[in-house]
Amino acid sequence: MEHKAVYYTAEEILKRGKNDIPSELQSGMSLVYSSPATLAYNSPGAEGFGVKRAGLSVPESVMLIVAPGCCGRNTSLISSMPEEMSEPDLVTGRHLNKIPDAVREVLEFLRDNRRKIPKAVMICITCVDALLGTDMDRVCRKAEDALAEGEFKGVKVRPCYMYALTREGRRPPMVHVRQTIYSLLEPMQKDAHSVNIIGGFAPLENTELIEYLKLAGIRNIRQISTCRTYEEFLQMASANFNIVIDPEVRAAAEDMNKNLNIPYIELTRVYSTDKISSQYKAFASVTGIDIVDSEEKAEADEAIARLKKAYPDLVFNIGECTNANAFELALSLTRMGFKVDEIYAALAPENFVYVKNLALLSPDTKIYCNMEPTMLYYRISQSKAHVTVGKDAKFYCPDIPNVAWNQDTRPFGYQGVRDLMNKVFEALKEAKA
Repeated sequence: MEHKAVYYTAEEILKRGKNDIPSELQSGMSLVYSSPATLAYNSPGAEGFGVKRAGLSVPESVMLIVAPGCCGRNTSLISSMPEEMSEPDLVTGRHLNKIPDAVREVLEFLRDNRRKIPKAVMICITCVDALLGTDMDRVCRKAEDALAEGEFKGVKVRPCYMYALTREGRRPPMVHVRQTIYSLLEPMQKDAHSVNIIGGFAPLENTELIEYLKLAGIRNIRQISTCRTYEEFLQMASANFNIVIDPEVRAAAEDMNKNLNIPYIELTRVYSTDKISSQYKAFASVTGIDIVDSEEKAEADEAIARLKKAYPDLVFNIGECTNANAFELALSLTRMGFKVDEIYAALAPENFVYVKNLALLSPDTKIYCNMEPTMLYYRISQSKAHVTVGKDAKFYCPDIPNVAWNQDTRPFGYQGVRDLMNKVFEALKEAKA
């Protein structure tokens, strides 16, 4: 019997409907196939901006990792350190009593070695404490209270939950860590000429959005990645409004609206120039900012046209380890006149709308789930693609030209479309040379 990787076509999914998405395409519905492509997806701390690196994006902060030596979601260094946390400590929760002392020990070590005393200590904990039901907010308050007297007064202590077990829950790890980060902000007088861009942990660069805001008279455009000091980070509380560029920061934006009186506007990263234009028009209408985007749109459309002219029958395979929503990108590329043969991504209900529209244009597009165990039997010989987008797509199709498109600095708007088209053009040109 020949084993095959399970997939469904866009047309098959459309016929089943939003409420009957195949279990093989959903995250957390079966055993997980941890290919090199999905290790980063499964572990909140594996690579990119996982929980640990995200927590340390707060300027002048340090992190204390609380985990057993066997925890595979942390560095191998932990298992080689002197044993301080016994199994009885973990089972009974006695290890939690050591955290305030450990925090002080870290601060004293930095002081004694003439290092700058941090303004915040992030406590990163793993699934062990999730299973124990640990109230880490209480533990962090206790640690912070222990510092209230003396030279370390004012140092904040906050929890970072690296719980893979909560990946399918209401507050997944990367949602919670964003809430933790912005919970450090305190109410401040508002500045009508200040705006925050929140969601990413690397700055938006070379994007037209920054220029539009500057032309509108916004003097202070703050992103956590551009804040050099803790005091500069705290100034984010003075923003007139937040621009949300990632749905994972939506909960934090709601908290900031409630606690700091900072409303937010959400701008979605899409790869359709018409959708980008519509989004900017809506943004301009709500904020009163005058946006003229004809030149930037023309440049992005020109990059699309150049790729289309050089490779009129271009076929893509698209992964989810990308700076894009794989389903939205597939739909946008199809609307540009390209073809998408395969998508490798878990299909959440909120992405059904993209598949629905994709099915009308490209009903035979095949959709696989990276974490489905049958991906062990995936064979590239079945694919018709000329180029792949995404680090995971390269894993499945190693001999096809690839654009990884998963850099730390996130593309956005017309700049993202233009750069992606140019990257694909160069990758194909290099492969042909």
